[in-house]
Amino acid sequence: MDSGVLLIVLLVYFALLMFISLKTSKGANSHTFYIANKQSKWYLVAFGMVGTSLSGVTFISVPGWVQSTQFSYLAMVIGYIVGYFAIAFILLPVYYKLKLPSIYSYLYDRFGTYSYKTGAIFFIISRTLGTAFRMFIVVKVLQIFVFDKLNISFSLTTLIFLILIILYTYRGGVKTLVYTDTLQTLGMILAVIITIYFILNELNISLIDAIREVHQNGYDKWFYIDDLSDKKHFLKQFLAGMFITLTMTGLDQEMMQKNLSCKNIKEARKNIITYSFIIAFVNLMFLFLGALLLIYAQSKGIILPEKTDDIYPVIALNYIGGFLSIIFLLGIISAAFPSADGALTSLTTIFSIDILEINKKFNDEQKLKKIRYFIHLCFALLLYFIVVLFSKINNEAVISELFTVAGYTYGPLLGLYAYGLLTKKALVDTLTPFVAVLSPVVCYLLNKYSVQLFGGYKFGFEIILLNGFLTFSLLALFALKYKTKKIT
Repeated sequence: MDSGVLLIVLLVYFALLMFISLKTSKGANSHTFYIANKQSKWYLVAFGMVGTSLSGVTFISVPGWVQSTQFSYLAMVIGYIVGYFAIAFILLPVYYKLKLPSIYSYLYDRFGTYSYKTGAIFFIISRTLGTAFRMFIVVKVLQIFVFDKLNISFSLTTLIFLILIILYTYRGGVKTLVYTDTLQTLGMILAVIITIYFILNELNISLIDAIREVHQNGYDKWFYIDDLSDKKHFLKQFLAGMFITLTMTGLDQEMMQKNLSCKNIKEARKNIITYSFIIAFVNLMFLFLGALLLIYAQSKGIILPEKTDDIYPVIALNYIGGFLSIIFLLGIISAAFPSADGALTSLTTIFSIDILEINKKFNDEQKLKKIRYFIHLCFALLLYFIVVLFSKINNEAVISELFTVAGYTYGPLLGLYAYGLLTKKALVDTLTPFVAVLSPVVCYLLNKYSVQLFGGYKFGFEIILLNGFLTFSLLALFALKYKTKKIT
């Protein structure tokens, strides 16, 4: 790829983001940053959330998964839809009743300070590590295939990536993200569609013929029900998809903050339901693309890279190349930015409101802005150092373990919210931090030694269910022992 063309593409793309930022941040205040003055259009939020949800990891990884797991991911996607409906009709009414930009305020109202702070801190840990991991994967791909050719170091690439995000998010916050995420989601989806078109053209086959080819090669197999220990088993995937959605969307400040920016709960609900079907269709597109990449590689005699994450970038950049290289670059940037920019905004919100409680301590808008800008910058620097650290570790197994650990922190949130919504009992608020730490540690050990402990059974994504159940059970056990009073 020509470096001059690359720089022009990046500059034009960023200029467009900055234009949107300047237009949407005029007269912005704290209310604008946190919930966009509750003026967001539900259909823009629904479409933009697709990019936030998928991220650069999905853009790179899902097509590669087809090689080893076929279309089994579809079972999780079906679970996602059920989970989104649960969010729309169970969680959204709770959040809108709070009338606050932070969803973890519910834990304070329901249980007390310790539970409230625990929920906020666990989100910060999980979102920080998770976002750093996703950034690392994307920057690494860009570094190998693009920036190494420009003699730009990994640390400088990461720094540029974060500076660009800071520049277009630090003033407008959620109001800006609603529009930039919509643009970037469009860019990511167009990249997939154009890649599919290019491959069909290279293979000289129609879309119908391609679907037939995918089926004949067995790539579209998705309904696995024979072996319960198999990670691809339908029930495990379905339940995992449903509860991952409930936790990583419904209990995630980044995702729900945009929903709270809608005018009212009716529009927020339309947003979630519409989004659930869009995300399902887009995931199906990624799986179809993955199958086409495998068929293309087979027809051209291409030796596939050992790592499945490299299949899409290697074929797009090294074998098809040309215009598709630029499209792939735009697609991966469009997939990476919504995840990172949304995380930076939500982390700033949680730390400002839930940890420092600046909205209760200060009334001066200028003072609030300065504090918010400083927190925004601090989290950006934290992400920078973690991503660079990942590059120094240079061990994908270790980094993957860190990301897995981050994922476990959603289990305690699931257990906490389930306890609050499904029971009327209080809990021992001071013990919540202990339970929140103990549950994921136990689950991590059970997952690590599951083959030895459970006769060959291997946990998949459903480990989050066990994590939430264990948190719920321990909270209930301590509540019973200490005889807490019921909430009337």
